[in-house]
Parts: sequence; C-alpha cells; structure tokens
Amino acid sequence: MFTGIVEHVGQILDLSPGSDGQSYNIQVRHGYETALAQGESIAVEGTCLTVVTSEQDCFFAQISPTTAEITTLALLQAGDRVNLERPLTPQSLLGGHWLQGHVDERGRVLDVLHQGDSRTVIITASRERRHLLVEKGSVAVNGVSLTVVGLTPEGFRVTLIPHTLSSTTLSLLRIGSHVNLEYDLIAKYVERLAAPYGSPR
Repeated sequence: MFTGIVEHVGQILDLSPGSDGQSYNIQVRHGYETALAQGESIAVEGTCLTVVTSEQDCFFAQISPTTAEITTLALLQAGDRVNLERPLTPQSLLGGHWLQGHVDERGRVLDVLHQGDSRTVIITASRERRHLLVEKGSVAVNGVSLTVVGLTPEGFRVTLIPHTLSSTTLSLLRIGSHVNLEYDLIAKYVERLAAPYGSPR
C-alpha cells in the first residue's frame, strides 16, 4: 500500500525490451540513503514494481506486458525523472489516501492553466471510469495523491500547489502528456458491491 506522498524524484538510467520482446527491464536511480532490498515493492510514477536487484544508488525492475500497455512506463526514456514512493509501514503517516500502485488507465493532459505560483491541470478519464471521480474526492496522477477540484465533460481538474510542483514530476506536465491514473480504492469497492443492485452510474 502507498499514500501518494512522493518521497523522492528518481531518474531513469535505462529502459530496454525484455527477452520476450513484450516486457521491459528498467534501471532507476533513487534518492534513498541505502540500497533497496531485493523483492521490495516501490511505486514508480504510481506503478507498483518489484525490486529485482539493487545497488547503493539505483535499482532494477521488470515491467510486464500488461503494465507496459496500461501505464506510461514503457514510454519513458533514459534521463526522464520519475516519482518514487516506498510502501507504508505501521509507523507511516497517512498523508494522502490509500493507493495500491495498480494503475487503472492512462489519461491525457488537455490543458495546463497557470494561476500565480500554482497550476490547474485538466486531464481526461475514460467514459467507463468517470463515475469513480467526485468533486473534492481523491485521485492519483503519476503516483501523486491529488484532490479533484472539478469535473469536466472529458474528465477532471486538479490544482498543483508550489510544493507539489517542486517535489514531484507533475511540474513537467504539458498539453498532450500521458499520465498514470489510479482511482479511489473505496469508490471501486463500493461500485463492486453495488453491482448486483444495478449500475450506480
């Protein structure tokens, strides 16, 4: 489990196709003081990956074909910056909201509006999942826990405050950028439980 509070911004060192031609091998420089443990989970741009091997300042992971298809990870290139978050511990503060690191789909940035030191970003959401968004509810964009400030015909709006812009990769978003979206876990469970009684949409 994660909370969407980014700990470090890492950097892609290498991204190469796996031996099957469909998966990918990824090497990421992290900002942690110690090496990550083999088998440990880590969220990269909001996508939960498993550390296959690790060195003092970087780790290696594999991206499955399904992950490559659903997320933006296969679109990354060497030098790109990525949001990193390690899993919750019993002592962790729950500063964001519950996340699994299981990206639901890719969205696309429709507009970026500069408002003083902050920015409002308009992002698409698929018609099949827009009902999971509510005003003042939560959504994860590239692994960052954000509040939905408004709904649009195509998706939703979020506001990025200066701290978020300076401490995550969301400052790099431009019109046309693709983003990883994970919708609220509670909303998805409610939808599942309500399904026998008719669609909540």
